[in-house]
Amino acid sequence: MRRNLFRGAALVALIVTLGVGSAVLNRRGVVQAAGVQAPRFEVDPLWPKPLPNHWILGQTIGVSVDAQDHIWIIHRAGSLEPGEVHATTNPPTAQCCAPAPPVLEFDEEGNLIGHWGGPGPGYDWPDSNHGITVDYKGNVWIGGNGRGAPAGGAGRGRGGRGASAATGDQTAYNEGQVAGTQPFNDNMILKFTQEGKFLMQIGKPNQSKGSNDIANLRLPAKIFVDPKTNEAYIADGYGNHRVIVFDAETGQYKRHWGAYGHKPDDANLGRYNPSDPPAQQFRNPVHCAELSHDNLLYVCDRVNDRIQVFKPDGTFVKETFIEKETLGSGSAWDIAFSKDAAQKYIYLADGENDRVHILDRQSLEVLTTFGEGGRQPGEFYGVHSIATDSKGDIFTTETYRGQRVQKFVYKGLAAVTKKDQGVVWPKK
Repeated sequence: MRRNLFRGAALVALIVTLGVGSAVLNRRGVVQAAGVQAPRFEVDPLWPKPLPNHWILGQTIGVSVDAQDHIWIIHRAGSLEPGEVHATTNPPTAQCCAPAPPVLEFDEEGNLIGHWGGPGPGYDWPDSNHGITVDYKGNVWIGGNGRGAPAGGAGRGRGGRGASAATGDQTAYNEGQVAGTQPFNDNMILKFTQEGKFLMQIGKPNQSKGSNDIANLRLPAKIFVDPKTNEAYIADGYGNHRVIVFDAETGQYKRHWGAYGHKPDDANLGRYNPSDPPAQQFRNPVHCAELSHDNLLYVCDRVNDRIQVFKPDGTFVKETFIEKETLGSGSAWDIAFSKDAAQKYIYLADGENDRVHILDRQSLEVLTTFGEGGRQPGEFYGVHSIATDSKGDIFTTETYRGQRVQKFVYKGLAAVTKKDQGVVWPKK
């Protein structure tokens, strides 16, 4: 009897101990979860203000913020469908609408304060413009991923109506793996002043010899200019499988490399399979190359669902996979850094899953995401490019039929309470 009482008491004590321990562990887990913080944002549904002149945007394929916190975007006039541009027919079919000029500049309040772009003397405007960067000197850089206009047709970046609608398949045109070394039209990057005066071109149309050609690009996606060295890093791109670096003043070639710092090649890797070992080369497109303050270059290997990190000389440092099961156009589209001195966070635009991932830059761990597929403010349809201003606000652009720019207002740090925040609508 006494033995049973002792056993009962011991069992009760054990249960109590386990209960207390479990409660402590649960509280510790809650505390640890509450200790994880990330930037918080709310969409500004009233930004930007309406465009003048019945202008509308096509595929909006790049965004950058300059030193004055002016927001620059570039879009493809030629991606608009015939029914969207009735004001351009002769005679006009209706009052609305017409393509806006390719390059648009907005102030902080969302007012359009500048516009230019298109073919001109002395340079080769891309058949399908892609990416825009305003460098630390205020110069404006653009790339392009146009394969070339069909016979008798207008190029997508040149304002031709209905060119993109003819294929009915934006993904096949913009994102397909490119095998071999055949040249395409958009084998160049262009540099302009903020007023649109032409300054420099690197590369020539239809001249590329592939991923080890040091004179030409091949469908380059995006440019970043290092203020410390005045070197231009190019994500190259939709045709080549590399990062390449040029002097931003003279255009002189400096160096290039592929995935893991390997010499790039142009073998067709086939479709991405998340079960395969990591690809030893970049797939198309190599979509972004952004240098942090502490001299680490973050490269978007888009269809491989990964970010690779390098030293400026091409030495591989580390990589991370984002939503590794993502097929199609991939998950790693573009990145921007938070505006604190340490650039603690990475904002990753994911146009296949239609959201923005917030990563800890040191660990490359995804802390939380925001956004959802759709056409309302705070939703995305092909979120393509991303940039931040000095206040920490985020600006995104959308390709395919998304055709817009959005602003997400920085609201400070907050505890991470769920992985997917969904639409970050303003709180009343």
